[in-house]
Amino acid sequence: MGVGGKFWDLLKPYAKHEDPDFLRDKRVAVDLSYWIVQNETAIKTYVLNPHLRLTFFRTLNLFSKFGAFPVFVADGTPSPLKSQARIARFFRCSGVDAARWPVAEEGVSVERNGAFLKCVRECIELLELFGMPVLRAKGEAEALCAQLNREGHVDACITADSDAFLFGAQCVIKSIKPNSKEPFECYHMSDIEAGLGLKREHLIAISLLVGNDHDLRGVQGIGIDNALRFVQSFGEEEILDKLHDIGSGKAPFPQGGPKVVGSPMLLADDSSPKLRPAHCSVCGHPGSKRAHSKSSCQDCHPSGGKGCMKKPNGFRCKCTCCDREREARQLKRHENWYTKVCEKIAREQNFPNDEIIEMYLCNDNGNITGKPSDGGSCISWQQPETDMLVDLLVFRQHWEPSYIRQRLLPMLSTIYLREMAQQTEKNSMLNGQYEFDSIQRIKIRYGHKALVVKWRRGGSSIGSDRNLCLVDDKDQKKIVEIVDESSDDSEEWEETGVHVDNEGQFVLTDEHMELVRGAFPGEVSKFLLEKELKESKRKRSRTGGSGNKSENLKSRGVQLSITEFYRSSKMQVSANQGDTANRSESHDKEIKNTSTSPLPKSVRRRLLFK
Repeated sequence: MGVGGKFWDLLKPYAKHEDPDFLRDKRVAVDLSYWIVQNETAIKTYVLNPHLRLTFFRTLNLFSKFGAFPVFVADGTPSPLKSQARIARFFRCSGVDAARWPVAEEGVSVERNGAFLKCVRECIELLELFGMPVLRAKGEAEALCAQLNREGHVDACITADSDAFLFGAQCVIKSIKPNSKEPFECYHMSDIEAGLGLKREHLIAISLLVGNDHDLRGVQGIGIDNALRFVQSFGEEEILDKLHDIGSGKAPFPQGGPKVVGSPMLLADDSSPKLRPAHCSVCGHPGSKRAHSKSSCQDCHPSGGKGCMKKPNGFRCKCTCCDREREARQLKRHENWYTKVCEKIAREQNFPNDEIIEMYLCNDNGNITGKPSDGGSCISWQQPETDMLVDLLVFRQHWEPSYIRQRLLPMLSTIYLREMAQQTEKNSMLNGQYEFDSIQRIKIRYGHKALVVKWRRGGSSIGSDRNLCLVDDKDQKKIVEIVDESSDDSEEWEETGVHVDNEGQFVLTDEHMELVRGAFPGEVSKFLLEKELKESKRKRSRTGGSGNKSENLKSRGVQLSITEFYRSSKMQVSANQGDTANRSESHDKEIKNTSTSPLPKSVRRRLLFK
């Protein structure tokens, strides 16, 4: 979707790989249609309503794990050009002859199919219960996302539609993988301008030449490489005017000739360059072979010498005449290429399409009141309607209420910690149910660092806020044995749950360290200090006295070093030899005493072999 001709491959060398903290505390505009059409690739096996499941988990991860403030944008009524292109794409994929394609009536817009519109309505209903802002674009969703980004309402756009750059987006995130250590691709318009020298109108010109969502054909015979080379020959202010001039059949060359990118130009008064002087066939330098035989070549022997040096393979003379001749040949080749491109453009009817250009340059793609600098933006985030969310997902997805509340807990704890950090909390307990107890440990999962926070349930405030109640008493038995019915874990990150022990009932959540530090700075400092003390004690115990080191290692079952092994073995052998000598000496004494005793010989024999 977007600009044709492998446009993303052209931009890929200028992508930045950002880590998840890049989105923390930033506003991002999300193309909702892009998420919905991804369910076929994101869900490997069949699940009930994959669009709802994908939207549910991605919204939770985007809000709680990445710490972003998402703004969702839905498509409006497609333009008639988009409808015609959609019909052409359908019949092209069906293998129908192009001459038999039906043509949509001019000015008539064709809505998307009913199944897709139903998915959009269900996702919007889910997001509104989340408390997320949802905007409806007049036409394309990526156009409104780009406008929000350009005007400063959001910091980035999440979409895989490359048309966002043409609508004026400044930062586009192509894809996000919540459970991957790999960073996501982020494209900044400033990097594209610095790397390729392309600005917004340059990109519009490329889309007109290679094709886009509103005109699949483009200009026949012009690919992405030729289109890039062509638009780089002109400035941003003149590129679209030149396309109009060429399309209307006017003189294809601008005043002074077309610009050759990456090479010097011939001067205007050099239309008839001088004849090239003779060059030596041996060394290749100016001057004939006969002249060099009489007097040595100054280029081969500056200090004086006899004979010319044989020119190597690939030799190029660097004299002024040869440089001008090469420039002239390069300019001639560029003129021939440029003429062919202009001829291909001139053969196209109604090129360039002014309706497509006006669509890309339009600055009114949706209803946005006020500017962010004036504080008049209509974008705001509300508290989630937990009970209504649970009822909706029980009805649509057939999930257990306890499972839904468990998955919602990270989002609710993120909202609570943000309010605590801003000192705007109305209740000192998490949603009127749980209070901060302690920090359990530092957890690293999929390369992301987090604190495991323990929340204790308060007895006096249970059920004080029914709309934000996390766990019903009737669901307590189900929570411990909860099983995730989903077959795809790619969108799930948080591991939360309710635990019951002798101390009471509590829940565990994974929270970002800086978020917890902002809400409870004293608790985080205390936890980090205790952790540092434990580490120092462990190091001191490992580097303790050498006298009892081997005993400690032996008691822990750790393998001894080779020196300690032989020392202990030698001591053990000596001890064994001493015991053997003592035993033999006592045995001899016993035999001697036995032999001199007045007992009969038979008795003494039995005593000796006892």
